[in-house]
Amino acid sequence: MIAEILKAYNEAVFETDKEAAFEVVEAALAAGLRAEEVVFKVVIPAVEEMMSSITKDPDANLAQHFMTAQIAAEVTERMLQRFAHPPAILGRVVIGTAAGDLHSLGKRIVMGCLKALMVEVVDLGVNVPAERFVEAALEHDAQVIAVSAMMVHTATSEQGARAVRRILDERGLSNRIKLVVGGAPYRFDNELYKIVGGDGWAADGITAGRIIIHLIRDVKSEQNGQNEQNKQHEEREHDPA
Repeated sequence: MIAEILKAYNEAVFETDKEAAFEVVEAALAAGLRAEEVVFKVVIPAVEEMMSSITKDPDANLAQHFMTAQIAAEVTERMLQRFAHPPAILGRVVIGTAAGDLHSLGKRIVMGCLKALMVEVVDLGVNVPAERFVEAALEHDAQVIAVSAMMVHTATSEQGARAVRRILDERGLSNRIKLVVGGAPYRFDNELYKIVGGDGWAADGITAGRIIIHLIRDVKSEQNGQNEQNKQHEEREHDPA
């Protein structure tokens, strides 16, 4: 049954038919699937398939991928209300477009995918000052800051990702908060993310989801290791023998 539901859902999403996708989901629930199964066995596999397809074809229809991400986010949000137990959130990301940049499509695609993949997203909007990115990341205990820029001058500006990196370094936050960048300029120059201080980059809004999740896990792993070291240090102090 799952295979048939997934096929029907993918067909609806491929046609960017939101209502048809919702009908498939409701029919699945009526047939006995739990909300958790809808998310983890239908929605997330569909998002992963979308990620795979755009990796193979970077010039795939952007509008179609945008709608896929939006449908996934909306279905997930509806299903979360029906979960028997609150799902475990993988982590948090603060996202926005760089200072001076008003483009939001890429950012919105990333948000849709991340929400479906159980990542909590704090959207700061467009034209976001560097200081605001860092303040929001600290306020929400986010593992990743994602800065989108669709123009070369906003990608390379001293007020954009470069400034975010400078603030993270100055405050000693580089291990606690990672910086991801994305947008058209990074597709034309694959090394640009290093120049502006990014820990990673994505050629499009879809694959950004995979990069961000990887960095979230890296931060958590490092934090767990540090916590274990601190615990061992405290134990040695209390029991020097």
